[in-house]
Amino acid sequence: MKIHRQKIEVESKTQIEFFDITAQVQAVIDASEIREGILLVFAPHTTMGIAVNHNEPMLIQDFMRILYKLVPMDDRYSHDLFELRKSSKSDGRSNGHSHCKSFLLGVSQTLPVEKGKLLINPNQSIFAIEFDGSRKRDITVQIMGI
Repeated sequence: MKIHRQKIEVESKTQIEFFDITAQVQAVIDASEIREGILLVFAPHTTMGIAVNHNEPMLIQDFMRILYKLVPMDDRYSHDLFELRKSSKSDGRSNGHSHCKSFLLGVSQTLPVEKGKLLINPNQSIFAIEFDGSRKRDITVQIMGI
């Protein structure tokens, strides 16, 4: 069994931003020369998420609307009460909502690889989703197989 790991970099410009990283993930598979296996896409950040769904602009607007509705930015988040924190440092951002969105969505997806290709439906895309932009981020892609 072989293991290949590579990073994909993205840079957000807005608060919430969807990045279709499907082609970049396939490029990692191509570079790995692994034909059959399992692929992990992982965002090592607490205010990002990874999802698989259809890349259609109106649907992405729906996703954003639901995220804002489920976890509104203007709600009160204990995380944002900097003066009460004793055990952790803060970067000064009031981003409790971003952490909650990431918690709901999750930071990874595991996908099959068959004959050197992602085994996903043609309508499916892999998204890295930033909830606390604007930032530079890296996403880890690891493939294991033969």
